[in-house]
Amino acid sequence: MNIKVLSAICLLCLIWSSLWGLIKYSLHIFPPFLFISSRLILGAVTLIIVQFLLRKSILPERSEWKQLTILSLMLCVGFYATQTFAMQFVDSGLSAVLVFTMPIMIGVLAHYFLNERLNIQKIAGLLFGACGLIAILWTQLQNIHLNLTLFGELLLLVAAFFWASSTIYIKKYFSNYNKIKLTIWQMLIGGIFILSFAVWFEPIQLNIWLNPMNFSLLFYIAVVGTSLAFLLWNWIVSQVDAFVASISIMSIPILGLFFGYWWWNEPLTANILIGAVLICLGIIFSSLKISAKRVDKLAIQNNQQ
Repeated sequence: MNIKVLSAICLLCLIWSSLWGLIKYSLHIFPPFLFISSRLILGAVTLIIVQFLLRKSILPERSEWKQLTILSLMLCVGFYATQTFAMQFVDSGLSAVLVFTMPIMIGVLAHYFLNERLNIQKIAGLLFGACGLIAILWTQLQNIHLNLTLFGELLLLVAAFFWASSTIYIKKYFSNYNKIKLTIWQMLIGGIFILSFAVWFEPIQLNIWLNPMNFSLLFYIAVVGTSLAFLLWNWIVSQVDAFVASISIMSIPILGLFFGYWWWNEPLTANILIGAVLICLGIIFSSLKISAKRVDKLAIQNNQQ
């Protein structure tokens, strides 16, 4: 993993981990589906301006529309809209943890759809990461009962699955596609689709949307937290295999938990700290790449000694 990829992962971790609490706060101000559609459309328009200034192509080819539409619906409806709706019922830190079961799902999906084999190192990273997530969720797992919180938690796992699926789809069909152009259309198509339904079912109160503080919050979430973040994510996925890309950002739910504790007084307990250590071990194991030749060479050297 080179320094550019590592830097992009660190920046993405800081942006996304701080975003969960801001989204949770925004859902006390905006209706969920109007909020997410506005977030996606504003983010897409910002990137259209960037792409225009860079004098790059904006419109897709006719043959690309079908795959872009499928990707957009998977990501924006399956992931963004589902996640945003579910966060009304779940703490921001716990939401981050549940959504970031995505790397666990993607390791299996990539094995079957991308021929990215689950070697010993990846399995070890996967197990540490899974154990870390279980440790963090241990209290909730001991006290499961049917209520809105549980409903929200299940929806967040569904959102994680759609994020994993869209990541596989990007890797398979758009690995060499212009990343700004890809981010524009996956957000714009999905944002317009969600908006077309949201205007019929949710109230539009102009005084809320035109409030400078509220708009500034929406602008940060849309431009930095959505456009820049998914632009970085798509680039990271194109540089390393899908499993390493996803598990390498598993520090985000840990940071999200700390931000939730710091900003919103959400619980931060011993099982959360234990989970953090296990997830960090998962990141280390998944990121190390030792080739078979290197292992054989080390074995020969040890035998000679």
